[in-house]
Amino acid sequence: MTPPAVEPILWDDWHIVAELARVQRDGPWRTVLFNRPVEVSLEEATAQPRARSGDSPLAHVAIRYGFIWVCLGTPAQPIIDFPEAADPDRWTASAGSVSVATSGLRAVENFLDLGHLMFVHAGFLGEEPHTEIASYKVESLPGGGILATGCRVYQPLSSPVATEGYDVGYTYAAVRPYIVVLYKANPVERTRNDMIALFLQPVSEESCVAHILTSYLKHDVDADAVRRYQQFIFGQDRPILENQWPKRLPLDPRAEVSVRCDASSSAYRRWLSQSGVRFGAIPAP
Repeated sequence: MTPPAVEPILWDDWHIVAELARVQRDGPWRTVLFNRPVEVSLEEATAQPRARSGDSPLAHVAIRYGFIWVCLGTPAQPIIDFPEAADPDRWTASAGSVSVATSGLRAVENFLDLGHLMFVHAGFLGEEPHTEIASYKVESLPGGGILATGCRVYQPLSSPVATEGYDVGYTYAAVRPYIVVLYKANPVERTRNDMIALFLQPVSEESCVAHILTSYLKHDVDADAVRRYQQFIFGQDRPILENQWPKRLPLDPRAEVSVRCDASSSAYRRWLSQSGVRFGAIPAP
């Protein structure tokens, strides 16, 4: 079967395909990106990354933030930059890679969804009766994507260093079709943010690998504790994602019910539709 065509906005972008530490430990790593086989490895002498798809070497491969990235086409833009990664008082590290049987676009939308926090992550990222989501602002980013600001939600245990519940400020940015970033107030320095980025590797139109990058301020916490916390939280999301139907994300605004707290996901769907994204989506008629 011939793999479906992939639109340039995705084909000519960078995508994570492996954790660097896993390749360093286990050697060459075989995976799939857009239904195409990809193998990544490291040069023995230089530790530089190499990649191939089938019998063809890939010209565009890089290491950044503890992950190996590839571009199957010709990069239209650089790998996304996170200035937080340069802060010496942060732990910036991979929080793992998890296979999920759903479209990567579904996983991005779930990440944007404030309304599920108090039910799926009860006792951590929300709890009853604090279920109301106040209005927040959603706008378009100049280079494409959406930004949601002014989001607030009560969280009993918002991070590995939290000791009490409080109304946590959130900012979401969907910066590429398969990349979404969350900035949330740090419980110790509430004027500064911790950062969690989710990179979805589109394996097929109905399956993906979720790669998680965290950048937490170093307040009595280490990278391993952050990794365990984020994997626990994502472990609660995974069965919800895998039981959603259809597995591809409908872009027709009439396809699924939208309420006020869904403003960011509605804007995300509109942006995907306007950008011509089709892989992993059900296009609007």
